[in-house]
Amino acid sequence: MSQINLGNFQQPSATGGCHVCFASGIPTSRAPCVKTLVHGDQRRLFNTSNSRMTIMPAWVIDRYGSNDVLRFTKNAGFPIINYPNEVVVQVHAAGLNPIDVSMRGGYGAATMAMKRDPLNINQSGSEFPLILGRDMSGVIMECGLDVAPAYFKEGDEVWAAIPPWKQGSLAEFVVLSANEVSKKPKCLSHIEAAAVPYVAATAWSALVNTGGLNKDNCAKKRILILGGSGGVGTFSIQMLKAWGAHVTVTCSQNAERLVRGLGVDHVVDYTAGPVEVPLRALEKFDLVLDNVGGDTESWALGLLKPWCGAKYVTLVTPFLRNTDRLGIADGMLQTGVTVASKALKHLSKGVHYRWGMFAPNGLALDDISEMVDAGKIRAVVEEEFTFSQVPQAMLKVEKGHARGKTVVKISSGEDSAE
Repeated sequence: MSQINLGNFQQPSATGGCHVCFASGIPTSRAPCVKTLVHGDQRRLFNTSNSRMTIMPAWVIDRYGSNDVLRFTKNAGFPIINYPNEVVVQVHAAGLNPIDVSMRGGYGAATMAMKRDPLNINQSGSEFPLILGRDMSGVIMECGLDVAPAYFKEGDEVWAAIPPWKQGSLAEFVVLSANEVSKKPKCLSHIEAAAVPYVAATAWSALVNTGGLNKDNCAKKRILILGGSGGVGTFSIQMLKAWGAHVTVTCSQNAERLVRGLGVDHVVDYTAGPVEVPLRALEKFDLVLDNVGGDTESWALGLLKPWCGAKYVTLVTPFLRNTDRLGIADGMLQTGVTVASKALKHLSKGVHYRWGMFAPNGLALDDISEMVDAGKIRAVVEEEFTFSQVPQAMLKVEKGHARGKTVVKISSGEDSAE
């Protein structure tokens, strides 16, 4: 049985010869044979051999719990293309987010199970072994037949924010829909690129889809970001400043230099006392983005301009906790009642109350990639770990008080875990 090496990947010839796609330490019985298929007016390559790579190195969990549930394996199932619009990507770097720590503990399990298995055919626990990691930067290794070469082809460097119901990026390969993937900015390394997609998609969903902001209407608007030094905060600052907004953030004193370096106009230190006191002394805002939660709702909406279409958008919502605690039907009902009652309550005061949530968006990443290459947005990487250090990286994220993103380097065997 031969051993395959990630660094020696070879493209098949256009004449339909056979090739070997090699990955370090991954056994395969023989090379797949590649032939040419005429699909409309396009000539595409496809594998005719039933002998494919079936396993890969990955960090998995077999149950929900604390950091000790993380397990390294060289025998994780190799991702396969099930739909013609999917691509297989070799992961070069993976970014970690607080959602990974929460999912490790079972957060959102009920809702994610419904997304994976809408008809409830599989038994409980069928998601295991589960691979965490929502950020990815890597290289496309295989494309489904409906993925137009004009958009993506084998060898393209891409980045993506992986939906939480799919297997994640703490593995050497991942399969994604083409509409979740975007060309990686040319000016970023894979490490830097892996720090952006999930927070970018989350911020885009909150500020653009929910908040109604865009590059044409953002100039001179006053935006407040509660919790400005983390991943979503640091990205939101840069995007809003690129669009001409006036940005105020709350953060600790030791993060002030970071956020000011990103272009923030005003900083309020939340460690100096009740943060709402200095904020109330400022001119009112057009939008508040809340990354903190807790009791902020009790005073943050009072900072908005009344009867001007101003919005409070919070990313800290009880939706997944409701479905975990009450089940899908009752949890969604409870969620609907909660958000509707709060929206009506605050609408009577002339401000809008909204929930923001992550949404995978390859088209948004296209726009963000252009902004990155134009020098308007940069990746903020706080710390880099090797593939063998995934447990330490998860502990780093779990401690909180982020000053940017935590990224894991996943390369072709160079950082394999022992």
